[in-house]
Formats: sequence, C-alpha cells, structure tokens
Amino acid sequence: MNDLVLLAGEVVADGLFAVVACIGFALISNASRPVCLLAGLLAGLGHAGRFVLLDLGMGITSASLCAATLVSFCSMACARRWHTPAEFYAFPALLPMIPGMYAYRTILATMHFLSATEAAAREALLVEIAYNALTTCCVMGALVIGAIVPLFALHGESPLARWRHKAAAAAGGTAHDDAARQG
Repeated sequence: MNDLVLLAGEVVADGLFAVVACIGFALISNASRPVCLLAGLLAGLGHAGRFVLLDLGMGITSASLCAATLVSFCSMACARRWHTPAEFYAFPALLPMIPGMYAYRTILATMHFLSATEAAAREALLVEIAYNALTTCCVMGALVIGAIVPLFALHGESPLARWRHKAAAAAGGTAHDDAARQG
C-alpha cells in the first residue's frame, strides 16, 4: 500500500512539473489563457502516462510514443470542442517530454571524448555517446510520430479522411452521411 501511495505521489509530481513547463512554453507562443491551461493539462496527462509506462517496464521510446499519441488524440478533442487548431494544444504539451538529459549527456560525453587520451576511456565514451544520441533521436522521432499520426488521420483535409469520404461516396452514401453516422 505504501508503494502505491508513493508511486501515485511521484506520478502527480511528474505531471505537475510537466504542467508548469508546458504553460511556460505556451505563454512564450503567446497563446490564450484557456489554451495554456488545456495544453498544460494535456502535458500533465501525457507526462504522467509516460511515467507510469516507464514504471511498468516499457522502454522510454515506446512510452513516449504512447504518451504523444494520447496527447495528440486529446488535443484533437480539444480542438473540436473549442474550435482551435489541435497544434495549439499538442505541441506545447509535448515539449516537456523532449529528452533533454540524454541530449545533455551526449554533449558532455563528446566533450570528454575530445579531451581523453587513453584508448579505453575513448572507447567507453564512444559507447556512451552512441547510446545517448540514439536514445535522443529515437525518443524525438517517437514524439513526432505520436503527435502527427492522429493529427493527419483525423483532420478533415488529410488524405486518410479524403479517402474515407471517397469510399463512402462510392458505396452509395455521401461524405456528409458518413460523418453523420460516425458523430
């Protein structure tokens, strides 16, 4: 029971730090107050979700992909509800999930590599550089994929949505009839 309470506290703290960071990023973008608050809530949800997935043993890249996809789907719902582009919510909410520590460790290991003289130390630093750089790139890629796939899949102007409307029209219905059946 104590472990569960401790984990819940860590999840809430992780989410709150993401909320603060997201609101800061959103304010820099000159977003309105409601957009900042909703983006902050999405950031907290996504970051806390990633934290839970990491605690369950999922890798950081997979957990980031799942969290980014969740944030993106939720941003689509916010966009429809408040008639605002989904990007206003999704992009600031994903910024706190950028793997800054891995990027920092890559640069730090590179600086040590450049000043190292022993071959064994240089080999160990090369492994550290490669690991941290690959982790940074993979997590960034997962965030991008998780953010854009739902935006492209659900946006009315996307090729997937146009294909769906064409398929409905070919089946005898219209795109409007198909949308009315879904929504």
